[in-house]
Amino acid sequence: MWTDNDTDRDALNFTGVADTVAEIIASAGGEPVSVGVAGAWGVGKSSMIRLIRRSVEKSQPEEGGGYPSVIVVEFNAWLYQGYDDARSALMDVIAGTLADEAKKRQKGIDKAKALLKRLNWLRLARLTATTAASLGLGVPPVGVIGDVVALVKDTVSKGPDKDTLTRAGELAGQVREEAEGLLRPAEERTAPKEIQAIRDDFQATLEELGVTLVVLIDDLDRCLPETTISTLEAIRLFLFLKRTAFVIAADDQMIKHAVRKHFEGVDEELVGNYFDKLIQVPIRVPPLGTQEVRGYMMVLLAEASSLSAERKTAIREAVCAQLAKTWQGARVDRTFIKGVDKALPTDLLSQLEVVDRLAPIMTTAKKIRGNPRLIKRFMNALAIRKSIARRHNVTVDDSALTKMLLFERCGHPDAYAELAAAVNSSAKGEAKFLRDWEEKTETGKELELKAPWDDPFVREWLALPPMLAGIDLRGVLYVSREHLQIVTPQDRLSSDALAVLDALLSQPNMAKQLRDKVRGLPRADLPLIMDQLLQRAAQEQEWGTPHILTACIELAEADTAQGERLAGFLSDRPLAQVDPSIVPLLSDRAWAKPVLDKWRTTSVATPVKKAIEKLGR
Repeated sequence: MWTDNDTDRDALNFTGVADTVAEIIASAGGEPVSVGVAGAWGVGKSSMIRLIRRSVEKSQPEEGGGYPSVIVVEFNAWLYQGYDDARSALMDVIAGTLADEAKKRQKGIDKAKALLKRLNWLRLARLTATTAASLGLGVPPVGVIGDVVALVKDTVSKGPDKDTLTRAGELAGQVREEAEGLLRPAEERTAPKEIQAIRDDFQATLEELGVTLVVLIDDLDRCLPETTISTLEAIRLFLFLKRTAFVIAADDQMIKHAVRKHFEGVDEELVGNYFDKLIQVPIRVPPLGTQEVRGYMMVLLAEASSLSAERKTAIREAVCAQLAKTWQGARVDRTFIKGVDKALPTDLLSQLEVVDRLAPIMTTAKKIRGNPRLIKRFMNALAIRKSIARRHNVTVDDSALTKMLLFERCGHPDAYAELAAAVNSSAKGEAKFLRDWEEKTETGKELELKAPWDDPFVREWLALPPMLAGIDLRGVLYVSREHLQIVTPQDRLSSDALAVLDALLSQPNMAKQLRDKVRGLPRADLPLIMDQLLQRAAQEQEWGTPHILTACIELAEADTAQGERLAGFLSDRPLAQVDPSIVPLLSDRAWAKPVLDKWRTTSVATPVKKAIEKLGR
């Protein structure tokens, strides 16, 4: 299994982009810079942030005293959502980090403390306004003040008791602590003056410490619109001050959505400009091509294998180095990995073989499109199903399991339902209708598919080994039950009908003895029984008087609709398989007349025609 967490272990050759961002920050020479790392959900923005941090910390020289010349702050707005105001949280994280660094370096301490005090004042002003508004609107206020209001209400309604007195003492202490931290400044202050003073103190702290502050903002695109805008507004407070660099990772489409929601009715051009004005250097996480997808999947497999940590690292680094040369025609494939480590386990080699063929379709399939997070989730789902198969002693072909999971994730839901239904209704768990398609795909013949199968993905999928038409896929469906119920025709049959079906399949030549039981079954059971009989009949290669035909005729005589189905089935048999001995068996049955008429007027064998004419047909 692979975790869905970000990492600074590069498996996608993103280090080059991260090093470029670090170089941009270093070359700014203390001038303010803002970098936007854009990309859709799951493409690796968080991992890119981790790699940027590593590159920034490696590339920056030390200042006097042996301390780094950069201070890196990571802020994840999503973690604070619902617990704290994102704007205040970001300012607190920045001010708290600078205060800690000042104390550690023994300089800039007074400036850092002044910055913290001013931020406390802003928070107090906001707290006071929020509480007053809450009380005025009849909405319960939050925090310590909210607790005090609730305590007063309880005391008025219930009267004082021991518990309320104890709570009052505790709250008094909390109020005193907050007052000491937030109310200490006595001079008259206004929000505009304080905001400018915060910027001045912030700048002075950085100057005295002699450092550049690099703030890495992640997961903005996971936040609600209010949190997103609040965080961006806090960034704006510190943005474009000397010795600052902001790196903001987000899906730019989600940012635009947040702007639309927050500023209703704003012009669409302004929606785009809002984020663009914060970003000086836009960088997009590069999409993955086939080589990157193949390399990524192979690295994941290597990491989950029994190889030592050193061998895993060697493979990962070799893959990244090779990916840097793919523009020259270099390939990352099974052969390349075998060249890196010549003693790979057999099971890993077989997995790499599957990935070799799977990577191109994982790159182009609409529902995956080379997205690293979706690839990892696909591989986790595959690992889970393999584990379920082992624990339930279900024999499954790994390649077939992989191919079916891919169709489940990327194919049309209706097409997957048809495929599963064919497997469930087959006596041997085979999807026989795929045979013709797979053979045409393998030989390069033209293939016409109708909805819901008319998707370019299906043609690519059909070309993947193995060919599924001849494989028992019941085990595959069994371990895939979280997305699809397994309901076989037998499951829908009554107990009596199931007993009749078993008897007809095991001894079809004895079908006449079961006539009364067949005709006594509920009408709804007969089509399901005929489904199974025709499945068995389709395996016959000669149509004279096979025993299974006797069983089918008994059902046809019991229900006219089943007679019509049997007639259609016989009409579709290859004419070369039809034997004259079948004619007397069908001659006196009304539902069989269209079959005999067709044979008489087509190029069926002459003995068959003579047998039909002899009966006066």
